[in-house]
Amino acid sequence: MSKQFDVLVIGAGPGGYIAAIRAAQLGFSVACCEFSAYDDPGEEPRLGGTCLNAGCIPLKALVASSEAYEKAVRHLPDHGITADGISIDVTKMQKRKEAIVTKMTAGVKFLFRKNKITLLKGRGSFAGKNDAGYRIIISGKDGEEEVLAQKVIVATGSKARHIPNIAVDNVAICDNEGALKFTEAPKKLGVIGAGVIGLEVGSVWRRLGAEVTILEVMPSFLGAADESISREASKLFLKQGLHIKLGVKIGQAKLTKDGVSIAYTDDQGSEHTLECDKLIVSVGRIPNTDKLNLEAVGLQTDERGYIPVNDHCATTAPGVYAIGDVVRGPMLAHKAEDEGVMVAELLAGQKPHIDYNSMPWVIYTTPEIAWVGKTEQQLRSEGRDYKTGQFPFAANGRALGLGDSEGFIKMVADAETDEILGVHIIGASASDLIAEGALAMEFRASSEDVARTCHPHPSLSEVMREAALAIDKRALNM
Repeated sequence: MSKQFDVLVIGAGPGGYIAAIRAAQLGFSVACCEFSAYDDPGEEPRLGGTCLNAGCIPLKALVASSEAYEKAVRHLPDHGITADGISIDVTKMQKRKEAIVTKMTAGVKFLFRKNKITLLKGRGSFAGKNDAGYRIIISGKDGEEEVLAQKVIVATGSKARHIPNIAVDNVAICDNEGALKFTEAPKKLGVIGAGVIGLEVGSVWRRLGAEVTILEVMPSFLGAADESISREASKLFLKQGLHIKLGVKIGQAKLTKDGVSIAYTDDQGSEHTLECDKLIVSVGRIPNTDKLNLEAVGLQTDERGYIPVNDHCATTAPGVYAIGDVVRGPMLAHKAEDEGVMVAELLAGQKPHIDYNSMPWVIYTTPEIAWVGKTEQQLRSEGRDYKTGQFPFAANGRALGLGDSEGFIKMVADAETDEILGVHIIGASASDLIAEGALAMEFRASSEDVARTCHPHPSLSEVMREAALAIDKRALNM
């Protein structure tokens, strides 16, 4: 007899495992199936998806290590500290990263046991529906089994998009997975794509000594960010030594005896060749929906491979939901988590909601970049009247003391109501500071609300308050 569950989650990434935990907290019998490309040596599936295994967590571990090295080499003298013989052991750095990943993925397994969630080891796909619920085939290393579930949440995540004429081997030509496994910093590194992952990974290896050239097909830099942030980031990255070429057309990439050769045409139509030791292809991600057999329950994806859902992540198949990277919206781990919680609570009869406009974005470069809400260019295109306030970290005592005084915080508010419409940060700890902007927008706060809130001194958070004050031209420290 088939195992039966109230809720079955397909995929144990940040959206899937959070959905499973919340559903279990609410009293459902829950199973989660995972077919992982990152299996443990003991043939246990590595939970946590791309985020924990080959994305957010390992990349940020490398970011931290590379930033510590660069600060030791370049910035300790500013503090009166003299250190000789500073070097980087990339192998040890990678072991530290792996230890963090192992700890985090083991933590998810512990949470499954704590919440009495059944882990089904294998790939889940639909086989149809009967009176007892949806039939799901779990295909694992030991064969297949069929389970039944009243409700199903699809959370299978995404995978790196590849370029047809460039073969990724994750040795010389890498996607995000291979880019995190270099055993030494390449002398010359090529990156195709100036998006979030391309900038973060490129910056890691630049800090460790690589000469980095980023090729971007779009004519503008960081088009999703506010234009003032994009301009500042471009200036700072150029100063750091990142070579970013916009509006290029990528040609063939060939393996050579010394590495990789990439042909490209620049925005003026001139042909060039980039010679590098390693090449990273970072041109976005595509949803993992091709092996779900959605047709068995009357579903199909759109032309881009996404599963169509409504505002509550429900598909047209009753009781089947989809969350995270397999549905519309940004491919962000925290977006997937919030959708997982929302769906679980909907199943329990609650009335949760998600304000996607209050969902923050972060790029973990140096300095960090973060934003929430609308950009100036978006508001102009909507014809909405707005006002802005901006304050630099260079006028903040805490930032100066830390030696991280580049960048600024910019706040955008409605010209009439003063409701905060967007917050944009480039600077130290932007990933943490943006949470105040997201919280303010979630509660539909005005810039006056933030300006009237007492912030600790000295702290980086004071820059947020000063940006709010600057909206009405009453910044106190400029």
